[in-house]
Amino acid sequence: MKSYFKFTRPAEGTIKNDILSGITVALALVPEAVAFAFVAGISPIIGLYGAFIMGLVTAIFGGRPGMISGATGALAVVMVSLVKEGNTMGPDGAMMGIQFLFATLILAGLFQILAGVTKMGKFVRMIPKSVMMGFVNGLAIVIFTSQLGMFKSGDNWLVGTAMYSMLALVGLTMLIMFVLPKITKKIPEALVAIITVSIIVIFGDIETQTVKSFIVSLGGDGIKAGLPTFNFPIIALNFKTLIFITPYALILAAIGLIESLMTLNLIDELTETRGNGNKECIAQGSANILNGFFGGMGGCAMIGQSIINIKSGGRGRLSGITAAIALLVFILFASNYIEMIPIAALVGVMFMVVIGTFAWNTFKILNKVPLADILVIILVTVLTVIFDLAIAVFAGVIVSALVFAWENSLLIRARKNIDKHGIKHYEIYGPLFFGSIELFNSKFDVKEDPKEVVIDFAESRVADQSAIDTLNKLAERYQKRGKMIHLRHLSADCVKLIKRAEKICDVNVLEDPDYFVAIDNYRQAIDKIK
Repeated sequence: MKSYFKFTRPAEGTIKNDILSGITVALALVPEAVAFAFVAGISPIIGLYGAFIMGLVTAIFGGRPGMISGATGALAVVMVSLVKEGNTMGPDGAMMGIQFLFATLILAGLFQILAGVTKMGKFVRMIPKSVMMGFVNGLAIVIFTSQLGMFKSGDNWLVGTAMYSMLALVGLTMLIMFVLPKITKKIPEALVAIITVSIIVIFGDIETQTVKSFIVSLGGDGIKAGLPTFNFPIIALNFKTLIFITPYALILAAIGLIESLMTLNLIDELTETRGNGNKECIAQGSANILNGFFGGMGGCAMIGQSIINIKSGGRGRLSGITAAIALLVFILFASNYIEMIPIAALVGVMFMVVIGTFAWNTFKILNKVPLADILVIILVTVLTVIFDLAIAVFAGVIVSALVFAWENSLLIRARKNIDKHGIKHYEIYGPLFFGSIELFNSKFDVKEDPKEVVIDFAESRVADQSAIDTLNKLAERYQKRGKMIHLRHLSADCVKLIKRAEKICDVNVLEDPDYFVAIDNYRQAIDKIK
């Protein structure tokens, strides 16, 4: 099938590309992790620890080499309510919300591991292409709008020189990332752009927002910290606690897995390889459990950073490992240097991610695909922007399934003929399921049909309990009029489920020895043959 996604072929994975790409990703992770931590109402260090732990564990054990995980906005939004409500459950001033968050992450991780062990990761392969396109388009818009806040000072937009400087530096970053790959692909364009713009700002003494000023504006004082340490969540382990954290854990687990598996699918498209969804579920769950014990805010796959990594040449596990370790090094030893990086450089990188993420082919296929697919793309895009990814994907899948059911409900048809013995034959074509039973019933004229009727399902498939119940009722209608109905070529699973109908219907086992209602009927048929 022709892909609707169109990306520039990323550089092939090498050790050098993985390391350089990993460093680039680490630089982009810092402001994201800090910002999402503040969204959740927790310390920026907890966000950075979360990004480090998620990134390292999933890079080593995950099912998609090259995919980057860390603290994400989708989970941070849920954590806001969890932390606030948790704070009210402890003594005044105890700020127990963060401890409840850690406990919730442990439980969410267990749910995610369970999803991987039970092979639920494979269901992401069933997500329609239209939902995927809506997902990437919506996410591109979300990434774009999230960067607009960088053009503000407090609640007000930058003005004058400050705005012009910001726009110029962002534009320069994007220009470097656009031009450099045309000259050489041996070094990641994003890393070169960040370093170049940082040098211009530092040595040119240009006044603009940096990582340090960004953190301070959010209420923090920097990213320097020590190693994360092991701590068991300080909460009461009782039924009340379990009742409180379980709904949050389920929501966090579901959103995390959906976003991770959707990102995995997208990276599969980009790299023309195939990841392991179930393995990724287990790795995501394990990472969140470690976050709960080592003081991180947890997270899931990050589409923006994953695309930065892939387009910079990071194709192997080493890229993710490098990103995680580099982030820890920044926290431990290089915080002063990282805090000097201008926010404009990181915004420019993210804007290029937006351009690379958006499925621009959407506009080209508007008149080439069914209207229902276009509506699903628009629906998922809008819901991703307004609400969140989980709601958007669920809605998109449900609408796609309903459209599929409606279209297939119209495919049922019957060819009719009466043979020389006066027996009327109905040859059924198309699937018989809950959506097509009304049209199926309309094909039969019970009142006018002869005493004996044969319904042949050789070209049909009885798909669900609604269809089986329909056959039961149809058989009863014929029986009430003293007529015999023969059902032929029913699949074995369908025949076994027909209980009432087997007493009044005759399945012709002589012509169809692989299908029979009951073993006794089968033996009787064999005896007749002998």
